[in-house]
Amino acid sequence: QVQLVESGGGLVQPGGSLRLSCAASRSIFDFAIMAWYRQAPGKQRDWVASITSGGATDYADSVRGRFTISRDIDNNAVYLQMNNLKPEATAVYYCNGKTINRDYWGQGTQVTVSS
Repeated sequence: QVQLVESGGGLVQPGGSLRLSCAASRSIFDFAIMAWYRQAPGKQRDWVASITSGGATDYADSVRGRFTISRDIDNNAVYLQMNNLKPEATAVYYCNGKTINRDYWGQGTQVTVSS
């Protein structure tokens, strides 16, 4: 069974930075796409950023230029560097791995941007 475990969330002031980590129990290459999503209370789970098995990245317009997704193949890890955080970024952030058969999800890590 594939497991994805997020870490690195916490409380940060507006304008601050956090780096989220996603540790996978299998090679990142097992997934066509690794991605980060976020979900605020009462809201839908929204896509934030993704990276393909070939290393191509993409970002939601709301975070482009401030967030960076990256990976460490040897350590089966995906990261999300979040800079210049805004209060609207407050949400539970989820790691997602997409295969042909199904999507895998972590349990999420809470990010709170507040003064």
